[in-house]
Amino acid sequence: MVEETKEEVITLLKKTVRPEFINRIDEIIMFRPLTQFDIRKIVDIQVDLVCKRLAESGVKLDIADAARNRLAYLGYDPQFGARPLKRVLQREILNELSKQILAGKVHKDSIIFVDLKDDVEFVFENLENAEIVE
Repeated sequence: MVEETKEEVITLLKKTVRPEFINRIDEIIMFRPLTQFDIRKIVDIQVDLVCKRLAESGVKLDIADAARNRLAYLGYDPQFGARPLKRVLQREILNELSKQILAGKVHKDSIIFVDLKDDVEFVFENLENAEIVE
């Protein structure tokens, strides 16, 4: 399947691009589309990076699996793959977390837990006397 697609791409290139340009192409690499499983793994990697970055500033964050699944859903676009994920993380988690801390709804001195309410809304709450298990 990948080889057939690669052949089609080369044929299309030959029809639309000048030979001088085609000679400059060293290699054509074919990628398979990302699956929901792939996106979910990318969410875990990105969330872990965000949590480490926040921990350096003294903010302990833990994000429930349901919230991670929602981020995977929101951060995936069939046309762009996982590219929208960082914007979703920024908008839905980091921006909202900042607002919640500034409003005094959650405090940086204990773990902030992010969960999902009604399968669509992210909720932030403090966990008292808890530890993040890594």
